Amino acid sequence: MLKSFIFCLYPLFLGIMDHVNHTWTQNFILAGFNIFGTMRSLAFLGTLCIYLLTVSGNLFIIVLVKTDSGLSTPMYFFISVLSFLELWYVSCTVPTLLHTLLHGSLPISSNLCFTQLYVFHSLGLTECYLLCVMALDRYLAICLPLRYHALMSTQVQRWLAGATWLAGFSSALVPASLTATLPYCLREVAHYFCDLAPLMQLACVDTGWHAQVYIVVIGLINTCNLLIILGLYGGILKAVLKLPSAASRAKALSTCSSHITVVTLFYGSAWIVYVGPPAVHSEGRDKFIALVYAFLTPFLNPIIYTLRNKEVKEAVRRVTRRIKGESKKP
Repeated sequence: MLKSFIFCLYPLFLGIMDHVNHTWTQNFILAGFNIFGTMRSLAFLGTLCIYLLTVSGNLFIIVLVKTDSGLSTPMYFFISVLSFLELWYVSCTVPTLLHTLLHGSLPISSNLCFTQLYVFHSLGLTECYLLCVMALDRYLAICLPLRYHALMSTQVQRWLAGATWLAGFSSALVPASLTATLPYCLREVAHYFCDLAPLMQLACVDTGWHAQVYIVVIGLINTCNLLIILGLYGGILKAVLKLPSAASRAKALSTCSSHITVVTLFYGSAWIVYVGPPAVHSEGRDKFIALVYAFLTPFLNPIIYTLRNKEVKEAVRRVTRRIKGESKKP
């Protein structure tokens, strides 16, 4: 009994580096989803197909924006940055999801678990900031068209993109470090990847204070970015209503529709999981909702940004003609 007591209290006095360097190791077990028999095989194949399509779709957008000069605008630059982000975002959790679907529960070391936690939340918070920057880009393009290219120069685009990554990876340090230094008595994580709420349920101590910190940090970042986005779109709507013709109003709004859809999917599901009622976690619904923003949104983004986008379709035709022309040369 004394040994168990020491085992539970020991990690409390260790920092993140102690978790990495100390000889003591704590393994967790990712429970995944309770799917059996044929359904497990079908879920695995379906998940694998969607993952491969997600990677292919986002790579397609990155390559297309890079190779076609017609898409060398700030809007498509930020879309390509979002696609690059989504590649890492979906690849952070899908491997563990595939393993749990194929083999059931997955043992994972504490170091790898906390690393996944930090990287996942860093990428998620980076996307929050990036979606806000993309809304700013649309605001400048519609409300200040004459000054747009001067305000959104190549240097400014790169600075804004870099700032979103720096802000995202810095913001995630607080929740990740607090979670990594908790003392853990239980091992089985009721999720398919290492996330805040499922890990806190395994702690030996009361985590109410930690939960409040997480809500303040993550909730405040989400709320502030969302309010900025709503404010920018309020300005966009006001400017669009002043346009003389219905055709010009429809064209202006069409450039924002894809971004609005992505914002709704991402913020809606993330808000429910991290700021929503405790019943979401107690009933295990959070891992199903997490599929929306951690798996389905990266899959849908390339579709949302390409299917209804005439400029992207025209770019595909230009690149296709160029490839055919190159292939016909002797």
